[in-house]
Amino acid sequence: MAPLPWSALIYKGIPPTSQWPVKFCLYNAAAAWVLGIVTGNVSQVDRVWTFLPTIYTAYYALLPLWPTKPPLPMFPYVPETVHPEVVQRFSPRALLMFALTFTWMCRLTYNTWRRGLFNLKDEDYRWEILRQKLPAWFFQVVHLVFIAFIQNIMLFIFAVPAQIAALQQPEHLSTSDYVLAALAIIDIAAEFTADNQHYSFQTYKRTGSHEKNDWPGARIQWTPADAKRGFITRGLWAWSRHPNFFCEQSFWVIMNLFPLLAPESPRLPKLPLHSITPLWPLIPTITICSLFYSSTKFTESISAPKYPAYAAYQQRVSMFVPFLTPVWGLLLKLWGKKEQVDTLVYGQLELEEKKSQ
Repeated sequence: MAPLPWSALIYKGIPPTSQWPVKFCLYNAAAAWVLGIVTGNVSQVDRVWTFLPTIYTAYYALLPLWPTKPPLPMFPYVPETVHPEVVQRFSPRALLMFALTFTWMCRLTYNTWRRGLFNLKDEDYRWEILRQKLPAWFFQVVHLVFIAFIQNIMLFIFAVPAQIAALQQPEHLSTSDYVLAALAIIDIAAEFTADNQHYSFQTYKRTGSHEKNDWPGARIQWTPADAKRGFITRGLWAWSRHPNFFCEQSFWVIMNLFPLLAPESPRLPKLPLHSITPLWPLIPTITICSLFYSSTKFTESISAPKYPAYAAYQQRVSMFVPFLTPVWGLLLKLWGKKEQVDTLVYGQLELEEKKSQ
C-alpha cells in the first residue's frame, strides 16, 4: 500500500471545510514564529490579530464563492469532497456574523493604527517584561508554543460559531439574531468610546493638551491630578478597570451565542469524553475569557507597583463587569473605607494639594 502524501497525513481527521483554515492558521503561526526569531520582536501576532478572525469568519460566510482548487498559494478554497449543498447556498446568519466581525475589525484596526502599533519595530511592553523574568530558553518555548501557535489557534477558534451557522443553519434569521446583532453593535460602540477616552487621556498625560477630547465619548476635561495619578479613572473607566477588555470579551460571547440561541440547534460532535461535549459549543467563550483574564492579571501586576493609587482602584472598581462596581463601593462603605478610596481613585487630589500648601 502506497504511503499517503504529507498533505493527506496533515488533513487526516480534519473536516474538508476546515482544511483551508487549518492550513492558513499553521502557516501564520509558523511565519509569526520565524519573524519573531529573525527580528527579535515577538509581537508579530499582535499586528494581525485584528484581521485573522475576520478572515476565518469570511471564509465560512462566503463558502459558495471559493473554488475547489486554489488558483494561488494560500487562496481560500473548498475541497471537492464537501457536500454540494454546503457550497450552493449562503447562510444569512453566517453573513450577519461576518458583517459584525468586519465592523469589529474596522474599530480595532483604526485604534491599533492611531496608537502606532502597526509599526514593525513596536513590541508589546509586556513581552519585554516577561522576557526579563524568564530564562532565555524558556522564553523561546513560550514564544513558540503560546505567542506564535496558541494565539493563532485561538484566533481560528473565534470563527467556530460562524462555521456552525454556515454549515448547519442555512435557512433564515430569527428573533435571537436581531437581538444579538443589536447587542453586538452597542458593544462595539461602547468599546470605541472606551478606546477614545483612553486615547484622549494618554494624549493629555503625555502632552498636557486636550486636543484629542473631540472624539465621541471622550469630551472629558482631564486635570493635572488625573495625569499625576497616572491611569484613567473617569468615563467608562470609573465603572470598569478595563471596559475595552470587557467589551471585547462580550463581543465574542455574543458571537458565540448566535448559533446556540438559533431555532436550529447545532449538532454536537461525538467526543471521547462525554463530560466535554456539553462545553464544546462554548469553547470560543471559554478561550477568550481565559485569555483576557490571565493577560489582564499580568498587566495589573505591572501597573500596581508603578502607580501608588492603583491598589485603591482595584478595591473600588471591578476588573471587567461594570455592574459589580457599585457592589464594591457598598462593601467599602460598610468597612468605613469608601471615602478614603474614592479620594484616591476619583480625582480629589487637587483639594488635598491645596490644603497641604
